Amino acid sequence: MPSVPPVPRLWALDGLRLGAALMVAVYHLGGRGGEVSRAWGASPARQFPVLHTYFAYGCLGVQVFFVISGFVICMSGWGRTAQTFLASRAGRLLPAYWAAVVLVTVVSALPVTAARAVSPSDALVNLTMLQQPLGADRVLGVCWTLWAEVRFYVLFALLVVAPGVDRRRVLLFCAGWTLAAALAGGVRAPLLDAVVMPAYAPFFVGGIGLYLVHRDRRDVPAWGVVAVSWLIGQHHAVAALWRPAHADAFSHRTATGIVVVVTLGFAAVAAVALARPRRAELPWLTAAGALTYPFYLVHEHLGWPLVRALHGGLGLSAAATLVVAVAALLALAWLLHRAVERPFGPRLRRALLAPVARRDTATARPAA
Repeated sequence: MPSVPPVPRLWALDGLRLGAALMVAVYHLGGRGGEVSRAWGASPARQFPVLHTYFAYGCLGVQVFFVISGFVICMSGWGRTAQTFLASRAGRLLPAYWAAVVLVTVVSALPVTAARAVSPSDALVNLTMLQQPLGADRVLGVCWTLWAEVRFYVLFALLVVAPGVDRRRVLLFCAGWTLAAALAGGVRAPLLDAVVMPAYAPFFVGGIGLYLVHRDRRDVPAWGVVAVSWLIGQHHAVAALWRPAHADAFSHRTATGIVVVVTLGFAAVAAVALARPRRAELPWLTAAGALTYPFYLVHEHLGWPLVRALHGGLGLSAAATLVVAVAALLALAWLLHRAVERPFGPRLRRALLAPVARRDTATARPAA
């Protein structure tokens, strides 16, 4: 197999990932209306009279994820070829994603869940992870974030990894993407918007800048990338998530509250970037890293039936229902990690890189 340089593990990022996933989970289970209200039998604002206001900010866990992703992707792409980089990403994303799509499709089709099932055709399209551009119904509500991640991976692979990662090229990529995203937001061109993702680009770019800071904390241009990304990112977050206070609104997020959460997300990743890497694993951080992705995939559409069964069926209190549901989903995530991610992720990576290995072997074989 082609040699891949080892990537140092920053264990604190695993804990930060799980924290962001839990933010999104409490938002989906108690910080919004719609399907969540049907699961509870009433608005979560009645179940959590005080906490629902804070749960409503949990959706910003996605922005924190994007900052972490920018950091991790720049770190994992350094020293790799485009083939090994993309194979690594596929092995990381696809096995658990496929399992989650199948599991949620089956559970949603059961009469007892009272959920809207996606058509068989659309469910099959979801396995490609291209359901959004193809206009198919989504099996997983959170898959829109994965579509943003995939576009980021492709941009980074084509423009940075393929020609060879170095600091200069990474800084040019950050500057070019930031400018293109700003222009796309002004001209309102759908294709350009789909490619450069103006609302999410600042968070990915900010994470990339923080990885450069991790490599050299005295890197002034990298700090400039982080600062500009934070300024633009909070603007997009406020524009997308702030609404004027209204009596019929589920919860009123303040502009100040949104800016504070975005700032804390950048600050948390910056703290990891500036800290000395921990050489020894911490068991709970290792578990957090293993649980985060499968938990994120299944928590929404499997969380609602759990809430309905625990609260409406067994009569548990709202607080107990939330705690038990999250614990059960974390247990399911561990099973998915052990049964799907661990065995099939490396196999998929090896399968994708096998043609490269055969080509390299044939090239290195001496002539008879």
